Amino acid sequence: MSAVSGAPALELVGVSKRYGGVAANRDISLSVARGEIHAIVGENGAGKSTLMSILGGLVRADSGAILIDGREARINSPRDAAALGVGMTRQHFQLVDTMSALDNILLGDEGGALLARGRARLRAKLSGIADETGLAIDLDARAGDLPLGARQRVEILKALARGARVLIFDEPTAVLTPDEASGLFRLMKSLAGKGASILFITHKLGEALGVADRVSVLRAGERVATFDAKGLSAETLAEAMVGQRPPPRAEKPSSAPGEILVEARGMRLRGADGRALLDDVSLSLRAGEIVGVAGVAGNGQSELLEVLAGLRRPNSGTLRVAGLDIDFTRFTPAAARALGVAHIPEDRLKQGVVAGFRADHNAMLGRQREARFGGRWLNPAAITRHCADLMARWDVRPASPGLAISSFSGGNQQKLVFAREIETDPRVLLVGQPTRGVDISAIDAIHRRLTALRGAGKAILLVSAELDEILALSDRALVMRGGRIVGERAPGAANARRDIGLMMAGAAEAAA
Repeated sequence: MSAVSGAPALELVGVSKRYGGVAANRDISLSVARGEIHAIVGENGAGKSTLMSILGGLVRADSGAILIDGREARINSPRDAAALGVGMTRQHFQLVDTMSALDNILLGDEGGALLARGRARLRAKLSGIADETGLAIDLDARAGDLPLGARQRVEILKALARGARVLIFDEPTAVLTPDEASGLFRLMKSLAGKGASILFITHKLGEALGVADRVSVLRAGERVATFDAKGLSAETLAEAMVGQRPPPRAEKPSSAPGEILVEARGMRLRGADGRALLDDVSLSLRAGEIVGVAGVAGNGQSELLEVLAGLRRPNSGTLRVAGLDIDFTRFTPAAARALGVAHIPEDRLKQGVVAGFRADHNAMLGRQREARFGGRWLNPAAITRHCADLMARWDVRPASPGLAISSFSGGNQQKLVFAREIETDPRVLLVGQPTRGVDISAIDAIHRRLTALRGAGKAILLVSAELDEILALSDRALVMRGGRIVGERAPGAANARRDIGLMMAGAAEAAA
C-alpha cells in the first residue's frame, strides 16, 4: 500500500465499539504523524485497551475507519495488522518460555516447512535491526530465562522483524526496573527518529510527559483532549483524565507499631536448578506498620511473598504467624487465610484471577465454601450481590458481575482482587505490586486504603517496583538482592532514596 503524500502514518476516524450496553469506545478520532511518539492516557476502563486491540486486529470495531498512510485499512486479525505495518507489544508478554528468543520471533512467520532456513533468514534480519537500533539480545537463550527487560526487547524485535512502521506499546514499563524503563525510552526515541510512529499507552503521567510529542486523553470511552507534551503539566493532564482536579496525596499519620504478627527466621528456598531463591531471609512484621521491600525484579521478592502466603514450602527456616509456629508441611493458602493472612499477588493473571471465570466467581475465590455464598451448594444470587457490592465500593468498571474477568482492563481486575482480599478484614496483608497497571484515581484509593489498614493495626508487607510507592507508604524499607535482605532504611531518612538505589544495584557497602 503506497503512502498518500503528507498523510499521517495512522489515523482513526469515528471508531466505536460496544460490549452489550457498555460503550468501550465512542466515536474516537485521532492521528499519529510519521516519527511521532503519541501517548494515550486515561483511567482504567477509559477504553485504551479496547482501542489498541482494534488497531492490533484482536477486536473488530463496530463503526469508524482506520487509515494507514492515508489509505483506509481493514484490520480483522493480528496478521492483517502486521501486513499493514502495525506491531504491538502487550503489557503481558506473549512469549513461549521454553522456546528460544529466536524461535519466539519466528513463531507465526516461519516462511515454510524448513525451519533451519527460516531461522537463518531471521537471524540475518535481526542482526541488521540490532545494528540499526542497538536492540541486541541473546537470540539462543530460552525466553523464560531472560530478564524482563530482555523479554520485552524480544517482543519489540518480533514487531520490527515483521516490518512494523507503527508500534503500539501497551503499558510497557509496568514490569521494568527504572534503568530498563530509561533504556526503553531511549529506544523509542531512536525508533521515532528513524521514522517509526509510536503509540504509547501508560498510566504514568511523568512518562507520558517525558517521552511523548503529543498526549491524547481518553475518558469513559471518548477522546476528550489532545495536548502538545511540551510545556504540559501533570496536573492539567490528570484533571483531563478524571474530569476534575485529583485529590491531594494521602498523608500517612504517625503510628506506633504493636505486637509482632509475622516473624520469619533463616528462610532458605532453592529453585529446581539448585539456585538460591531465598538465602537466609529473616524479617518481622508488626501490627500497625507497613514494611516495604524494594529491589530489582527477580531478587527473591516474589518467592518471599509466596512462602509467607503458603504457596511455596521453604527448604529451611522458621515462621511464626499470629503467635503460632508454622508447620510448613500443612501451611497452605487456606491455612494462611484461616490465620488472618490475605495475599494480593504480584501477577494477577497467573495467581489472582481465573481468566475464564466471570467477575462474580473471581470475587469469591478461596472463600467459595463460606455460608454467605451458599456453603456446599452455591447461591448464584448471593454471589452476584457480593460482587456488585465490591464493584460499587471500589469503582470497578464496567459494574457487570456476570462479565468474564478477562474482559476487564488490568487495573479493574486489580481493583477487584484488592477488594476481595481486603473485605475479609485480615490481620496480615501481603501485597505484591499493588498499583501495577492502575490509574491515578485507583492508585490514590489503594494507597489510602493501605494507610487506613495500617492505622487499624494491620501488619502489611509491601513489595513494589515503584520506589516512590515504597518511600511514600512504608515505615521501614528492606532491600533484597540475590535472595538476601541486604539492608534496611527508614524512608524518611536523609539520602534514603540514594541508599536504597545503591543497595538495589549491589553497592551495599557504599550505601552503608
